[in-house]
Amino acid sequence: MDVVIDTSALIAVIVGEPERNKIVELTAGNTLIGPGSIPWEIGNAFSAMFKQSRLTLDEARKGLVIFESIPLRYINPDVVNALKISKQVNMYAYDAYFLDCAIRHKAPLLTLDRKLKKAAQNIKVEIIEV
Repeated sequence: MDVVIDTSALIAVIVGEPERNKIVELTAGNTLIGPGSIPWEIGNAFSAMFKQSRLTLDEARKGLVIFESIPLRYINPDVVNALKISKQVNMYAYDAYFLDCAIRHKAPLLTLDRKLKKAAQNIKVEIIEV
């Protein structure tokens, strides 16, 4: 089964957050998919963690190695559809890309982002609970 995994869940796995093992368990044997923006979002998340002194550059480099080992299939978003979703649920297009991906591929969404989860529920996208 395809599972749309968002950046928050990937970061939790990469940096060893408490949800890590549950995410790995829930996704084992499934095909992980998501928009092609994920690598840039990982970089952005790491830069935010630098500002909070939660991550060093060396840790980020190690995290990128872990990230690159995660088998992900990148999906080109339907930008027009993502923008419609963005307007409908009042969120950034970057988040709407995940919802677009889940809708078009009839795949559940795995996220730790409360706002994204709520938006997904509002438009009837299946959620995998962590």
